[in-house]
Amino acid sequence: MRILIANDDGVYSPGLRALADAARRFGEVRIVAPDVEQSSMGHAITHSRPLTVKATVIGDHEAYRVNGTPADCVTIGVAEWGKVDVVLSGINLGTNLGNSIWHSGTLAAAKQAPLLGVRGIALSTPTADDQPDFAALGPWVDRVLELLITRNACPLVNVNFPLTPRGLRWTRQSVRHYDGKVVPGHDPRGRPHFWITTVALEAPDEGTDRWAVEHGWVSLTPLRLDLTDEKALAEQAAVGG
Repeated sequence: MRILIANDDGVYSPGLRALADAARRFGEVRIVAPDVEQSSMGHAITHSRPLTVKATVIGDHEAYRVNGTPADCVTIGVAEWGKVDVVLSGINLGTNLGNSIWHSGTLAAAKQAPLLGVRGIALSTPTADDQPDFAALGPWVDRVLELLITRNACPLVNVNFPLTPRGLRWTRQSVRHYDGKVVPGHDPRGRPHFWITTVALEAPDEGTDRWAVEHGWVSLTPLRLDLTDEKALAEQAAVGG
């Protein structure tokens, strides 16, 4: 089995190294990841300039760094390696839950996989004051990979680990309302700048990815690429709209 690993934190992220180390017992691993952090880049694709690919050293893994986005890395990795069986993206330093799925670079790398006919799995975990304890998280990563690589055929799954897991839960995406918040300020030269952030207006519903992680469960959310609102489509077809 050929396993391509990407991320959005950059090729030298400790989460990527931890994921590559865990994945190697399931098959042949190759890393193709951004040369610098590309967090929150979403599903951006580079089309206005050429991309470069350079070999790099990540432990004893075959690894390459790309001056592009997470989705670029998966596209190049699949094209250059030939037959890839599964794409793993992560382990991201920070969760990718609920509405963050829309702009997550980690999810973008995983989503690019099924667009190319390959299964994609995104993996993320929260960060506290320091980086996550990937050694302690290791058995849970192994358990998730065993389930999703060898015993499950979902084309796209979003996985989020709490800091201290108590078990696994299949979940749905949390969709809750937020108050968009723009915080103005000034840089050291007095020039105005802005921080964009959000504040949740409601608690997550039980059974959602965010609820699961907040209660100590590893959240596994199956996703799909088709965004069509089937109910609305059927209603409009019924009224001839």
